[in-house]
This record gives sequence, C-alpha cells and structure tokens, in this order.
Amino acid sequence: MKKIFSLLLLSSLFFCLTGTALAAATLQRGATGHDVRVLQQNLQNAGYAIRSIDGIFGNETYRAVINFQRDTKIKISGIVDNTTWRALKKAPKRSTPALPNTPALNTGTAVPRAPITVPEGPPFLERSKVTGLLATAKKYIGTPYQFGGVTPKAFDCSGYLQYVFRQNGLTIPRTADEQYKLGQKTTLRRQLEPGDLVFFTTYEPGASHCGIYLGDGKFIHVSAKKGVRIDNLDDAYWKPLYYGGKHIVK
Repeated sequence: MKKIFSLLLLSSLFFCLTGTALAAATLQRGATGHDVRVLQQNLQNAGYAIRSIDGIFGNETYRAVINFQRDTKIKISGIVDNTTWRALKKAPKRSTPALPNTPALNTGTAVPRAPITVPEGPPFLERSKVTGLLATAKKYIGTPYQFGGVTPKAFDCSGYLQYVFRQNGLTIPRTADEQYKLGQKTTLRRQLEPGDLVFFTTYEPGASHCGIYLGDGKFIHVSAKKGVRIDNLDDAYWKPLYYGGKHIVK
C-alpha cells in the first residue's frame, strides 16, 4: 500500500502536455532521459526543428527552446522551467519546419537544376553575380519571418540566405553558424564588399543571425518582427550585436 501511495503521490507531480504525461522538471543543456524526449517531441509538434527524439538536451534542443521562448515572449534562458512547460502545453500543433539542406518547396520560381555546393574558406561568389544576387535578395523585402522558413512564404535569417543563393546557382549551408564558416573573415568593416555576409550574436554565443552586405554600411536580412528588410550596421540595436563579416566575393 505504501508503494502504491508513493506512486500516486509522484503522479501528482505530473501534468498533461499535449496528451503526454510529463514531469514538470526543470531541464537545461546537458540533461538526458525521458523528460527530454517528451520536451523534444512537443517542440517538434509546435513546429520547431528537432531532427531526432533522442533524449539528449544538446545544442539543437537548446536552440529550439530559445526560439520557442522568444516567439512566445517569455524569458529567454534556454532553461525549461514551469513557465516554458505551460507555454508548450498551450502551443498549437504545427508542421515541423524544413531541416538543414532540405530543398526549397516549389513556389513557382525557377530553381537551378544543379546548384554548386560551395567550399568552406576561400571566396566563391563571382563578382559578376553580385548584382543579380542582391536583386534577388531585395525582391523579397517584406516577406514575413517564421522560424524554420525556407520559402518566399516566410523565411528565417539563414533560410533566407540559403534561398537567395540557391536562386543564383549556389548552395550554402542551412544555419547561421555553418554559413559563418564560408569565405574569409574580415577584421575591418571597410573590407566588406556588396555581396559579402555579415553576422550577429543574438540569442546564443557565436554567429546566430546573418545577412547580406549591400554597401554603405547597410545589410539586408530577415527581422523577427518585420521580415525581410534593410538595416544599417550602425543602428543602435545591431551595432553592439555585430559578430563579424565574411568576405565571399572573389
């Protein structure tokens, strides 16, 4: 009887999250086990990119949690506390966003049949292609932001860059941190050329936001609030977040 009572007592610490019994445990990076698997499943159900339900709270799960907290306007900590669990419980089910290297959906815009996968390190963008690349980028001004977005219906920052480059015959990595590996690091902003890439530190250390440099201190990117737009590197918001530029024009 004591054992049954103990089990009933423990069960009272559980609450229902999208039909799955879940301990309202505090989880953070490095945690493992059943609670993490349930967290991953519910993040995936809410439309956040989780490749596999493996029960390991690694970088992928951390990023999904950060983005969920940001999107639901709760404290951005990367730690899953009761507030985050409750928000997840209320989150509507959505289709899982495209994962890295997922081909863009057919949107009626011609996509090159055999895009070239660019190498890491050396500049790869032909100078003759810069004008066309920037024209493509500006074509989508006003397109809304959506986490995991990779088509003109909605973009996230790195999905937007990948799509623009794909339209110009080049395949680049899917995420901002991987895109940061491209090209050559510029130590001075005056070394940037139109067509180069610029990166910012936003919700996590390192390169977590990206855009395309237009010249004269301006860059085009996807804002979480205003979608595809042009901003200035010297803006009060972006200047302290600037992480660095990568020279890709050869």
